Amino acid sequence: MLTTSELFRRGRLCAAVLAVALTVSACGFHLRGDGGHYTLPFPSMYVGLPEASPLAIDLKRNIRANGGTTVVSAAKDADGVIEVLSNPERTRSKSILSLNSNGRVRQYLLSYNIVFRVLDKQGKELLGSTQILLTRPIDFNETQLLAKEQEEALLYKDMQTDLVQQMMRRIAAIKPLQVSLPPPAPALGQ
Repeated sequence: MLTTSELFRRGRLCAAVLAVALTVSACGFHLRGDGGHYTLPFPSMYVGLPEASPLAIDLKRNIRANGGTTVVSAAKDADGVIEVLSNPERTRSKSILSLNSNGRVRQYLLSYNIVFRVLDKQGKELLGSTQILLTRPIDFNETQLLAKEQEEALLYKDMQTDLVQQMMRRIAAIKPLQVSLPPPAPALGQ
């Protein structure tokens, strides 16, 4: 059975933890990977990746989740077009990072790379060719082959999520060119 002083200490600890949690949540803090919300500058967007691509599915889901932007299936119907110049599913790689004293692989370096640009409805470039290159080291142990394959798949999935978030931030920062009308001509006779 707990004594009164132990109950009082636990109560103060719980109150302190609650106060910190409320303070952190009230200031707008959110964990990395929460996704955040971005105001995209286009009412409709087209994503130039194959429909079945995991990256395309993730990117379209994030665009839709941000509310005001719809994803269309044809570039001609879109106000903004994401044109992918290098598909990361084809350019992702795995290279040897380090070897042990026996000359066997100790670490690999996983890479995930995309080059894309954003165009407007008229085909004008709003965001020039942008490269995002992500790398993650992974330790290798030949006695744990299956576990390391699963870890590698999880790291690639994490890099894909990070890639989508970086793309969303860059797209949200675009300021579409506004066509300004000339000022009205002064009235004759004045």
